Amino acid sequence: MGLRLGLLSTARINDAILAAAAESAAVEVVAVASRSEERAAAYARSHGIASSYGSYEELLGDDEVDAVYVSLPNGLHAEWAVRCADAGKHVLVEKPFSPRVAEVERAFDAAERAGVVMTEGFMWRHNPQTFRLLSMIGEGVIGEVRLVRAVFSFPLGRPEDPRWDPALEGGALMDVGTYCISAARLICGEPTDIAGFGTANVRESDPGGGLADVRAVDSRFAGVLRFDDGALATFDCGFDLPGRDGLEVVGSDGTLYLTDPWHARSPGVVVQRGDETEHERIEPTNSYRLQLDDLAEAIETNRPPLLGRNDAVGQARVLEELLGA
Repeated sequence: MGLRLGLLSTARINDAILAAAAESAAVEVVAVASRSEERAAAYARSHGIASSYGSYEELLGDDEVDAVYVSLPNGLHAEWAVRCADAGKHVLVEKPFSPRVAEVERAFDAAERAGVVMTEGFMWRHNPQTFRLLSMIGEGVIGEVRLVRAVFSFPLGRPEDPRWDPALEGGALMDVGTYCISAARLICGEPTDIAGFGTANVRESDPGGGLADVRAVDSRFAGVLRFDDGALATFDCGFDLPGRDGLEVVGSDGTLYLTDPWHARSPGVVVQRGDETEHERIEPTNSYRLQLDDLAEAIETNRPPLLGRNDAVGQARVLEELLGA
């Protein structure tokens, strides 16, 4: 029997995990929880999940669940990661883990006490495209890395979406911006200097034009990171911009570019040196399935997952500085 996974919420992102588990020989989704028993039961029926629960605590009490995918809104990730670990469950926490280092440290402390695996869900890090990019950098294909540029944006038009809610730690930086930060840190290490600015989005839910429910988060954010070897990284992200994806690594001798770095639906690396441009194509692979397989293998073989404490803490440190959290 493979790893038995429970879903903590009925969020849309679960669709990617369910599709990935259907491809995986190592992971099976066996349970789902919601704050509503009826919603959980309906979700389980429509997705072929064996068990459903009307509270998150009930799912954590199920001995038939080995690991939990925490797909709750951002502001609940760290709290429920701790609760999952305390319940003896392995944990896959959807990004972002938290914009506070202390919360991430507390969660991993709980995981270590319980002897469970905990990892943050940056699926793009598991794709062969990402590893090929790193290998090209390591081979010196573009010389010394001097600049990283990352972008990720899309128009988020649903006003009820929790990513617009500051109480749930929404905002463009905490969603799409986290990929850009992850990329800069992967390529250049941990930054020594961090700066950024966001543009607030304020929404009024009172049809009379009052301020009964004012919600403000960053709808756009741009930042700069500087590293101890002199390399720089710039990024921008947004919920009120057109759909944009890109990751560029500029070296002393050339440039590497990923046109689809985050989803890797059409993976490949563009190499530009002088007037010469090459495009190395890569076979598409489900990043979410690779992420699940990594979790299952880490548990089975007692090895660290690809993304462990150090990466999650480094990510949180940058977010904490940018948000003043």
